[in-house]
Amino acid sequence: MGAELSYVLSKTQMLSTSDYASVVSMNIFVALLCACIVIGHLLEENRWISESITALLIGICTGVVILLLSRGKSSHLLVFSEDLFFIYLLPPIIFNAGFQVKKKQFFVNFMTIILFGAVGTLISCSIITFGVIQIFKRMGVGKTLEIGDYLAIGAIFAATDSVCTLQVLNQDETPLLYSLVFGEGVVNDATSVVLFNAIKSFDLNNIDHRIGLHFIGNFSYLFTASTLLGVLAGLVSAYIIKKLYIGRHSTDREVALMMLMAYLSYILAELWYLSGILTVFFCGIVMSHYTWHNVTESSRITTKHAFATLSFVLENFIFLYVGMDALDIEKWRFVSDRPKTSVAVSSVLLGLVLAGRAAFVFPLSFLSNLTKKSEREKLSFREQVIIWWAGLMRGAVSMALAYNQFTLSGHTEVRTNAIMISSTITVVLVSTMVFGLMTKPLIRFLIPVNPTPKHKNSTGNIDSSNNSPKSITVPFLGGGSQDSENELDGSEIHRPSSIRSLLSTPTHTVHRLWRKFDNSFMRPVFGGRGFVHIASTSPTSRNGNQQWQ
Repeated sequence: MGAELSYVLSKTQMLSTSDYASVVSMNIFVALLCACIVIGHLLEENRWISESITALLIGICTGVVILLLSRGKSSHLLVFSEDLFFIYLLPPIIFNAGFQVKKKQFFVNFMTIILFGAVGTLISCSIITFGVIQIFKRMGVGKTLEIGDYLAIGAIFAATDSVCTLQVLNQDETPLLYSLVFGEGVVNDATSVVLFNAIKSFDLNNIDHRIGLHFIGNFSYLFTASTLLGVLAGLVSAYIIKKLYIGRHSTDREVALMMLMAYLSYILAELWYLSGILTVFFCGIVMSHYTWHNVTESSRITTKHAFATLSFVLENFIFLYVGMDALDIEKWRFVSDRPKTSVAVSSVLLGLVLAGRAAFVFPLSFLSNLTKKSEREKLSFREQVIIWWAGLMRGAVSMALAYNQFTLSGHTEVRTNAIMISSTITVVLVSTMVFGLMTKPLIRFLIPVNPTPKHKNSTGNIDSSNNSPKSITVPFLGGGSQDSENELDGSEIHRPSSIRSLLSTPTHTVHRLWRKFDNSFMRPVFGGRGFVHIASTSPTSRNGNQQWQ
């Protein structure tokens, strides 16, 4: 009996020690996040450093300190998990991007975004796969790699870092480039994940022509179903809030319902094997168009800042951990006796990333320009260079997919797999540091931007008349002419008098027809600007409550 009691006490002490260590780790990590915010603020005017690079550098420095204190045993405070990334960290970031995106710019360039994000990703994946097959075999690295591993490498390194794109591009200064690069990044991430899962599910030992057709059909189904699920979740939230007038009792319920409905759409997409990234992105777009206008004024301000703050913190969380994880000694131990091989593999992968992106950006931009009637709408060569360069960064999506393919629970004992993990980390660090550092100066060099854009409102006052949460505060969001609904009204766009004029202004015609349908059918049912029944004052006040009676 005494021996059993001693054993229980020892186990309890071990658990309490483990819990204490976890609390200490979380405290240090939170302190590091605070440091990222403060240092990022001090470097706000720097033309080179972005928030992501700041967090990455702090993570690397912290990893070095932990590595020295632990005598080479560990370099990070938390254990990276692809489930943690895809289930908890990525959804709020992508949702906020859809919630804050300028819808006009996004949908005007929708076909170009799909062209870059879907077709371009397939081209990039094919070039990277073909390159590693040819080069790795000559280097003697691919002896233990199978065809599925080569295809997975193509999907891993075809995934751009849309999170970093949010921080190196400014949608007020360069709205066209921002909508193209970020929109492509969202579709690219979804395509890469779908492609990666398809590679793991298909029997690649018996390859025939049906696999290609199966993949195209599978991707079309996933894209359509994921988009419709996100739209449906956004419309349901708008209808519930509009009909039940939840804000008359509590604005907290409005905010909570919006958050939970958005996250529910992502979880349902993952449960039904759809693309959660696309689902939550389009859910954010629909919520900003309908749901956001049905809530009280205080809820509008709260949701805008809450979503943006959560996204900002999680972005820094990801890059901070990536910096620390880059120095994980377990990953480098297996390649320490062959550093030249690891450097060579990383260089090859970087070169293929550069070539793979160039192979689709410039040709597809040429095809996109052929469909544009106006010279102002066409992508210039300088803009194409920026699109090519800004999409070269690789980040947490590539790392998560690499962990999924080449490790078991974050560890690997196969030399080739260890080389691929260390090379992925190297590519992520180099692409983020080098390409990320050079993006802002490159934009200023190729496309000089007026420091005070004309579409910015200098007053910075709250204006609830605009059509998206971007219009609340100018310094952060900058509403205005780029996303104004008035530009889409039929009064400012003349109906085409002939087929020729219809073909010359197809985008305006589609927008006019959609606006007419939206005003006649969608907004009376789901709410939105012009159909808000909720008082603009706080629902907690008596006067506000009387209006609900």
